[in-house]
Amino acid sequence: MPGIVHVMAQPILKRGDGPVVLVMAPTRELAMQIEAEARKFAEVCQLSTLAIYGGVPKYEQQRRLRQGVEILIATPGRLLDLLESRDTNLSRITYLVLDEADRMLDMGFEKDIRKIVAQITHPDRQTLMFSATWPMEIQKMAENFCTTAPTHIQVGDQ
Repeated sequence: MPGIVHVMAQPILKRGDGPVVLVMAPTRELAMQIEAEARKFAEVCQLSTLAIYGGVPKYEQQRRLRQGVEILIATPGRLLDLLESRDTNLSRITYLVLDEADRMLDMGFEKDIRKIVAQITHPDRQTLMFSATWPMEIQKMAENFCTTAPTHIQVGDQ
């Protein structure tokens, strides 16, 4: 919901613009689940969502990206593929979410995530990281990716 509110406050996408919100997830299943939930709210606001992930042909994902989407949910590997083929860009990203950040690190995606985040150059980007654990690697990643000092919120006992 906060991402949708954020998009609604941004200028309308123009042809060639990339998405405004990027949610990265470690697996295809989680990306599909996030997109299904986001779509329920985004459609009411006439916003488009798209999940991109490996294991399926790229054609439909490429076509939808070229049409323009406000909210992109992606696995790191497929997103890098589509960025390298210039099917989208991250120049409009002002809202970045890393879901299950600890799991993405465990799965070896840190290098890919760093490549992706390096392409997000908007100076006032908001970054949200969700992690079941708060190991030193995640703390360092939060310090690197957040444009201001990160705020850590813990729910429940550690």
